[in-house]
Amino acid sequence: MTDRPIKVLIAKPGLDGHDRGAKVLARGLRDEGFEVVYTGLRQTPEMIATAALQEDVDVVGLSILSGAHMTLVPRVTKLLTERGMDDVLVTVGGIIPDVDVEALREAGVAEVFGPGTTIGQVADFLRANARPRG
Repeated sequence: MTDRPIKVLIAKPGLDGHDRGAKVLARGLRDEGFEVVYTGLRQTPEMIATAALQEDVDVVGLSILSGAHMTLVPRVTKLLTERGMDDVLVTVGGIIPDVDVEALREAGVAEVFGPGTTIGQVADFLRANARPRG
């Protein structure tokens, strides 16, 4: 068992230009003891999967408000699997209609965090469910 902190990649897929929530989460998780990498705005699924592989992360957190979650999120999970990272915990946060949650879970998403979720709730979920890769 390693003593290193859980490493989380926070990414903003697609053309969504609103990143305040992602930045607040990234800082909050860092304050909770996680190692956090934030990729910035307008990332393609390929860029996200490559960053996850290069950074050897335990968690990929996708923040999406654009409505393109049913296209972008399954693409990210597929690319992670293709790169041998199917053990990485994938979470999604943002504006996700309830009707889409089950399909996202079937695509490999462990949890969907909606508006009003606290940093503590996210941190607790990650601690309970992420498994360090290294």
